Amino acid sequence: MKDTPVTTETAADETGTDTGAHRHGYISDKDRYRNRMKRIEGQARGITKMIDDEKYCIDILTQVSALTRALQGVATGLLDDHLKHCVLDAAKKGDEDAAIAKIQEATDAINRLVRS
Repeated sequence: MKDTPVTTETAADETGTDTGAHRHGYISDKDRYRNRMKRIEGQARGITKMIDDEKYCIDILTQVSALTRALQGVATGLLDDHLKHCVLDAAKKGDEDAAIAKIQEATDAINRLVRS
């Protein structure tokens, strides 16, 4: 969903002082993710309306497929952010255990996505 990785690990307050709070990799694209999810919600409501209106089953399946692809796009964008931010951050710090844990999280997420 984005082209450049986020490398900021912690958040800053309004004065620019590091607060020590963790920043997630997707935070710079938060608005884009929220807007995309709102469109996906609208797609889901549209499918519900198609069912209520007894539309042709193949037309409904086409919309379900489009909704699935949209959700997969969000998922792969978040996964990309995780790899470029969380995994990379742990590796840059030289914390091998943390890096391995982040990679395992990504692997587990990929496995869940593949199964769905």
